[in-house]
Amino acid sequence: MNINKLIDHTYLKAFGTKKDIDKLLDEAKKYNFKSVCVNPAHVAYCHEKLQNTEVLTCTVIGFPLGANTIETKVFETLNAVSNGADEIDMVINIGKLKEKDYDYIENEINQVCKAAMDKTVKVIVEICYLDEEEIKKVSEIVGKTNAHFIKTSTGFGPSGATKEAVKIMKDNVNGKEVKAAGGVRTKEDLDNMVEAGATRIGTSNGVSLMNDEEGSGY
Repeated sequence: MNINKLIDHTYLKAFGTKKDIDKLLDEAKKYNFKSVCVNPAHVAYCHEKLQNTEVLTCTVIGFPLGANTIETKVFETLNAVSNGADEIDMVINIGKLKEKDYDYIENEINQVCKAAMDKTVKVIVEICYLDEEEIKKVSEIVGKTNAHFIKTSTGFGPSGATKEAVKIMKDNVNGKEVKAAGGVRTKEDLDNMVEAGATRIGTSNGVSLMNDEEGSGY
């Protein structure tokens, strides 16, 4: 298995500088990762620097809380795509899910998918705030939308992906793919997520994983 193509090589810290992004890009090109995942302000720069490579530019929408309006998420998505984003990782409105306003969740996902046009959309549901029944329900909702992936976590919550949650997602998301993010620090962690059904891994530990070392990031 070529694990490099499972990895969205991620830098989402608030204090990231051009130097940090350049390092991320150099590593992504060296290991030919699937994508770099960066905050929206870095999308145009990454898109430019990744020309003539296989590495995609991924960005985050409604990040990290998900509590933006649908209209704001749509604008963010349109702006990201116009700046060259290939993939969109959006955070749902977690409060609306908790309220059982499932129509709202389905609508906001589809509105972002429409704004993303033909780009891959991954739906972040932030499992650390959900119980098993809520993870199952939101997986079913994502399975009815035009999104391509369901994603476990932002990496900004108190915990990240678990093997158990990934399996629930895979079993209930109607054939869509699962991205495990947050806390994947070792090759064993990665293997566990893949075994549970993940086909993409979001991590800042990509280089460590490629060298079979334990990462210290998220």
